Amino acid sequence: MKVFVTGGNGFIGSRVVHFLIQEGHTVRCLLRETSKTHRIDAYDFERHLGDIRDVDSLTEGMRDCDAVIHLASISAWDQIRSPLMRTIVIDGTRNVLNAAQKAGNLRVIFVSTMVAVNGTKAPEVLTEESTFSLPAEPFVYGNAKREAEEMCLAFFQEHKLPVLIVNPCEVWGPNDDDFITAEYARDTIKDWPAMTVKGGTALAHVDDIAMGITASVTKGRPGERYILGGENVHASEITAMILEAADLNKLTLHLPNGITLALINTMSKLGLPTPIHPDLLAHAVRYWFADCSKAEQELDYTYRPARETIGEVVHWLREAGHV
Repeated sequence: MKVFVTGGNGFIGSRVVHFLIQEGHTVRCLLRETSKTHRIDAYDFERHLGDIRDVDSLTEGMRDCDAVIHLASISAWDQIRSPLMRTIVIDGTRNVLNAAQKAGNLRVIFVSTMVAVNGTKAPEVLTEESTFSLPAEPFVYGNAKREAEEMCLAFFQEHKLPVLIVNPCEVWGPNDDDFITAEYARDTIKDWPAMTVKGGTALAHVDDIAMGITASVTKGRPGERYILGGENVHASEITAMILEAADLNKLTLHLPNGITLALINTMSKLGLPTPIHPDLLAHAVRYWFADCSKAEQELDYTYRPARETIGEVVHWLREAGHV
């Protein structure tokens, strides 16, 4: 198949491009003049200059394609509350859906997030059918992605566009040079003492997530959501695995959630520098545990143990001179 990919130069997207090509698909990536392409320069793919904000450039990019994987999104915490959030996540997704319809009702895979499924204050394993209850504040990103998902389902129901949704959990892996999740491993290794809170997440390797997304090009049912999960681990367990992989015997400080949230939010409101972004902390003290059996059954999705994934990240951090 010929697959049009937005966000193909990103951390997850670059691995999706890799596996698509490995599977024998032809790949065309949406890129801007300023896009950093170091992760995919070695691959044999077509480049299409355009912008997620320009429907015409998207429609032209999808010409002769069979499917679309829409990965382009916001990943930096300091951009979550900027105008880019709505422009990229909401308007950009609408543009992709409209372009896919104009290009011949192409199959669309919208890459959402586990945060758009839900997060809980106590450990609870969530499924695709779980009730979404996250407030708009401070969960701006999750609510934006949820709105984009609803738009996808509306296009499926009203326009018969064959769109399906995948919801990756927390993604770790080597070569995360934007430090999307590797930042926590780096800080845990470098800081003294190591610090953790009460919370937890489904944690998966970037390659496992990318293979799940790649599989959805030919597998899975339009109109459905698929959680791409991982091992459900508590925040304290992640900290312990990082220290174990780094062979460090270091004191770990278990911070109380309520006091820590209050302190960080107060510092932020006063304009003081904080050791962690307030929105990131709000996510860290929730549980994002996932049941991904639907993806396992319908997409043949698999994932490796969290300890193995974290070990690879720690090894990369050291090899790359980040710690």
